[in-house]
Amino acid sequence: MSIRQSLLAILELGPCYGYQLRLEFERRTAAPSPLNVGQVYATLERLERDGLVTKDEADSAGHVYYEITDAGRNVSRSWLAEPVPPPARDELATKLALALTLPGADPAALIAAQRTLATESLAEHPARGHQTLAERLVGSALALAAEAELQWLDRCEALLAEAAPYGLDVEPPRRGRPVTVALP
Repeated sequence: MSIRQSLLAILELGPCYGYQLRLEFERRTAAPSPLNVGQVYATLERLERDGLVTKDEADSAGHVYYEITDAGRNVSRSWLAEPVPPPARDELATKLALALTLPGADPAALIAAQRTLATESLAEHPARGHQTLAERLVGSALALAAEAELQWLDRCEALLAEAAPYGLDVEPPRRGRPVTVALP
């Protein structure tokens, strides 16, 4: 998730100071973990440097308000309209693929550990029982992601049961340049 663009989107509602932005981010996104206020202020400094927000003088309470610029508004609106691409590389799939090909690695244990984590996540984020719409959206996304991961792990176990030990011949990495084949 982009904290940078999220803060810009909130600033479209009006000027805010850093701690206020942190609270609004957590309230509006039903964030599963708290946002570090230091990260908020560091992000605001970069946004100001990039001309996406301006900083006002401190008020009588010592709050420094930030206001979005037209350029920041354009960035925020573009971000809100763009779909989110899938991850370029799934770390678990990569780790499991490596575990299948390395002696001493235990892909079944990795699948079991991941299954425990996904099951805990599913229990932690049930699809129902949330109060706000943001909580329902986030809870539903997390629950469905955990369910999908559990289904994928089932598929991995089935493939593992069919496979020979280690998906590839166990051999050390090859050295040197790859062999080139002359085309006729």
